[in-house]
Amino acid sequence: MGSPAPQNPATRAASQAVRAVALVGPAGTGKTSLAEALLHASAAISRLGSVEAGTSVGDASGEARARRGSTEINVMHCESQGDRFALVDIPGGPGFAADGYAALTACDMAVVVVDAVPERAALAEPMLRRLDALGVPHVVFVNKIENARAGAVHDLVATLQPLSREPLALRQIPLRDGDKVTGYVDLALERAYRYRPGQESERIAMPGEVVAREHEERAHLLETLADFDDALLEALLTDQEPDTATVMADLAADTAGNKLVPVVLGSALNDGGVFRLLKLLRHECPGPQAAAARVGCDSGLFVFKISHGGAMGRLALGRVFGGTLVEGEELAARDGSVRSGALFALQGEKTIKLGQATAGDVIAVAKLDTVSAATVLARKGGAARAVAIDYPARNAVLAIVTRDRKDDVKLSTALHRLCEEDRALQWTQDEASHETLLHGINDEHLQVVLARLQRRYGVAVEAKAPRIAYRESIRKSASQRGRHKKQSGGHGQYGDVTIEIRPLERGEGFRFADRITGGVVPKQWIPAVELGVRDALERGPLGFPVVDVEVTLVDGSYHSVDSSELAFRIAGRMAMAEALAQAAPYLLEPVARVTVDAPAGCGSKAGSVLSSRRGHILGLAPHPEWEAWERVEALLPEAGLAGLDAELRSLSQGLASFVAAFDHLAELGGKHAEDVVKAAKQAEPA
Repeated sequence: MGSPAPQNPATRAASQAVRAVALVGPAGTGKTSLAEALLHASAAISRLGSVEAGTSVGDASGEARARRGSTEINVMHCESQGDRFALVDIPGGPGFAADGYAALTACDMAVVVVDAVPERAALAEPMLRRLDALGVPHVVFVNKIENARAGAVHDLVATLQPLSREPLALRQIPLRDGDKVTGYVDLALERAYRYRPGQESERIAMPGEVVAREHEERAHLLETLADFDDALLEALLTDQEPDTATVMADLAADTAGNKLVPVVLGSALNDGGVFRLLKLLRHECPGPQAAAARVGCDSGLFVFKISHGGAMGRLALGRVFGGTLVEGEELAARDGSVRSGALFALQGEKTIKLGQATAGDVIAVAKLDTVSAATVLARKGGAARAVAIDYPARNAVLAIVTRDRKDDVKLSTALHRLCEEDRALQWTQDEASHETLLHGINDEHLQVVLARLQRRYGVAVEAKAPRIAYRESIRKSASQRGRHKKQSGGHGQYGDVTIEIRPLERGEGFRFADRITGGVVPKQWIPAVELGVRDALERGPLGFPVVDVEVTLVDGSYHSVDSSELAFRIAGRMAMAEALAQAAPYLLEPVARVTVDAPAGCGSKAGSVLSSRRGHILGLAPHPEWEAWERVEALLPEAGLAGLDAELRSLSQGLASFVAAFDHLAELGGKHAEDVVKAAKQAEPA
């Protein structure tokens, strides 16, 4: 398809290094199928696999096979005319895309795969914005082009352009035969091609019906290139036709320099445009220098993921920068030094032993047991460092318990490994509810994690919504005596106290004081009274922990023989429990401050959703950074967070997202409070 385009010196010098290409984009656009097609076109595999049939190189895990969609990144390798590439297939689903964010930082170029449906173009916006923020050069691959309606490509580019910081440069226009797209016109070369399944496209004569449009679209392409090339601009102003070599060189330099975003067409399932995409990557994908600077690794290994899922056990996936890496090499880590274990190339789930890894290689390394993801391991004289990755909010949470109590120890180990492997996953132990909590991006994310937990580690769990941290407080003051007296032969038990309680302002917590005079309660037992009071605060009359109360010990009595620390602790607990019941207790619920980011036109809908969940809207305004987006601020009871992510995404083509953080406790009354108290009493052990 024409002679290779000239490369700038920096790109040419790096061309021998492996170049890392990320495949990104919304779920369902065919990224894994495109990876399969690139492997097949480059003869890395002899037979084209299928995602639907579960025979693709990527998406080999049990969870991905079951979903027919990616749940974690996949690394593959191919070679085209002497140029070697590592393909990093990054999931498109909102719950799984974060698994590839660290790897994306270390890639030289990204291919943004989108549908040939303008109405779905906005789904690519979050990834386009991330690529802009990182400065990763990228190209848009319009997939499934064979069924695109007339005018779809023009409308798609018009829809995508406001979502991209860099100008989009349409490189091809479709050729049609009735309702089907059968080929394309290359605007840079001014040549027409017909798709041929399994082969490079066949050059054909330029159809007369597309000549006028080809001239128009080529003029747009040249005008875009002229923005970065004064000589080309001068040629266009003087009506000179630029030579092909100049156009191709400008395209290569501007794409590698992240000045523009080429848009190409194709069909991963039918090999349409796949060979042309390989050529684009050969000529226009830059070398590893920019990626090395991006992660701060001049010479060493950038670890972007930890994997526990394969037959080789724990592996650190990473990219080599600045020279050759060999097994046993000492590398500087953040907590000392480590030695690399065996080195492997990855082809989906398969591992291939390597003697050494060269600059640019994306590899897996064994025995880096103390190294975590998003970490730079430096060669001698360099400094190790952590790379900050912007992960999305973990809005989904489940409380889990093993079905078989014998698996409790296994559960802890398995959760540690899963969270080490998936940095968007987190687990905690709630001290108040004694629940094991699993936090993830969304419900789909957590369901896949639970399936992986059972398949990989043999731990089956029951999952439910976590308990909401309701609290209770009091409206008025009260005074109460608590007397504990027990005689059972020998020394008995005797403790006698009188306390006064009063409400505090919200957020003041708990205070304890005493006004004991004359030693009616010996000083050594006053701390025991406080412990008893605190015991009673753990579960108030309504069934929840009590907050914002001041307690004063004002009187009491003791027995010289029978009084003890235990007796006064029991007396304090008795007095406090009865005093709380007399002080008009009421329920408090946690309220979160919620920030929703949504595309234009969805902000008011999001506000309605929040209001229907008892939310109080604080404001609706344009997004401070994203053009044509809106931001909604609200106060929302924590009980309203369950299922919010799914509802917001359903009204925004899956784009809206939110972050929530605890703000304050607020009084809960009426039927809502009655239902909460009733449920708490029903949950009490018999």
